[in-house]
Amino acid sequence: MTIAIGDSLPEVTFRVLSDEGIQDLTTKDVFAGKKVVLFAVPGAFTPTCHLKHLPGFIENAAVFKDKGIDTVACVAVNDPFVLDAWAKASGAAGKVMLLSDGNGEFTDKIGMGFDGSAIGLGTRSKRYAMVVDDGIVKVLHTEESPGVAEVSTAEAILKDL
Repeated sequence: MTIAIGDSLPEVTFRVLSDEGIQDLTTKDVFAGKKVVLFAVPGAFTPTCHLKHLPGFIENAAVFKDKGIDTVACVAVNDPFVLDAWAKASGAAGKVMLLSDGNGEFTDKIGMGFDGSAIGLGTRSKRYAMVVDDGIVKVLHTEESPGVAEVSTAEAILKDL
C-alpha cells in the first residue's frame, strides 16, 4: 500500500554520518512534534537528483524555515557515507538533512520503491516530496517517472505552505 495524505509515517531507523560515526535516527527523532518537508530521490549524485531536485531545497531552506518548517530532509536508498559526500559536494550540509534508507526499509513500508535493476541501480525510491506534521502526511506529490523532477520540487511544495 502506498502512503497517502492523512497517513502516519512508519517507525524505522534512518542513518546519518556525524563526526562520531554512523548515527541512528528513528522516525520519531526526525518527525515527532515537528513540521518537516521530506523529499526522496532515486540516488545521490544521479543527474536529475543532483542537478534539478536537491538544489531547489538547498536554495529555499531559509524560505521553508520562514514558513514554519522545522526540518527539510531528503531520504535516499544510499548508504550514509555516500549521502555525507553528497551533502558536502552539493552544499546541502546544514540546510538539508540527508537520511540514509540504505536497505530501503522506509521506502518499502510507505510503498514508494521501484526496481531500477534494469539499469544497474537495484531497488530505489520513487521521487516524491511531502509535508509531514508530527508524523502525519499533510501534502504528498509523487513523480510519475524517476527521471523527472516537476511536482516534487521545492517550488511546488512551497506553493502548498
